[in-house]
Amino acid sequence: MAVSSEPLPLTSPSQATATQIGKRRSTTPWRAAQGRFVRSRTGVAGAVVLIVIVLAAIFAAQIAPYSPTRQDFRVERQPPSSQHWMGTDEFGRDVFSRVIWGAQSSLEAGGVAATIALIIGVSFGMIAAFYGGRADSLIMRCMDVVLAFPYILLAIAVVAILGPGLRNAMIAIGIVYVPHYARVARGSVLSVRSREYVDAARALGADDPRIMRQHVLPNTLAPLIVQTTLCVGIAIIDTAGLSFLGLGTQPPTPDWGNMLAEGRSYVIDSPWIATFPGLAILVTVLAFNLMGDALRDAFDPRLR
Repeated sequence: MAVSSEPLPLTSPSQATATQIGKRRSTTPWRAAQGRFVRSRTGVAGAVVLIVIVLAAIFAAQIAPYSPTRQDFRVERQPPSSQHWMGTDEFGRDVFSRVIWGAQSSLEAGGVAATIALIIGVSFGMIAAFYGGRADSLIMRCMDVVLAFPYILLAIAVVAILGPGLRNAMIAIGIVYVPHYARVARGSVLSVRSREYVDAARALGADDPRIMRQHVLPNTLAPLIVQTTLCVGIAIIDTAGLSFLGLGTQPPTPDWGNMLAEGRSYVIDSPWIATFPGLAILVTVLAFNLMGDALRDAFDPRLR
């Protein structure tokens, strides 16, 4: 009797189909969004640039060749050279060192302002959407009142009340962007508050704070992450604007905004004093926007 030399199949077609279905089911929405973000060249490029900027800010003491506040009038307003890569300012301070150190205050301002807006705005938005009725009307009308003011004028008013300084500027920018987070959180909570898992948690006796913390908030993180990424970039611009007006970081502490303000008088004769801080703001905000757009596309429900 002839024996077939063909190898026996290790799995049947039905088993292979079941394995493929199991792999598709094991792919969570977060993992799928991560895969879509990695495939976005602009998003990855923005993330890489931000990582470089953050590392430069963290290790500014090791990277900066000079002290950001040391004055040397013998080399004032020197153009870029091998000794001073970005030139020197009107006090003889190295512009490159000040740009590196200025990244610390600028990133801190954007991150803290976005965090303040995130915490307050999400809390208001969740309460408004979860309870509805009068609470919803009262909270959202207050948010509408805040949105009715020009945001930069409102920030200037808050800083004028609290006093100039980086901390007060961060608080002012955070307050300005609370309504944006409140609206995003409200819309997200409205879409999940009537889901089956929320009703099941309520039937098991879970109180409202626990339901919002363990069941509602985790399912509304995607739009909040995107909003935070975009908000940090905008907050950096707004904080730099306040510093430019003398209401943010105070000299001699380096900040991209006050560096622009100091260099505006020398734009014609010594343009590098204001050009490099402006480019730093441009590159940082552009990187945040590229990453935010990629995250928005990755978390888009229509792509799932």
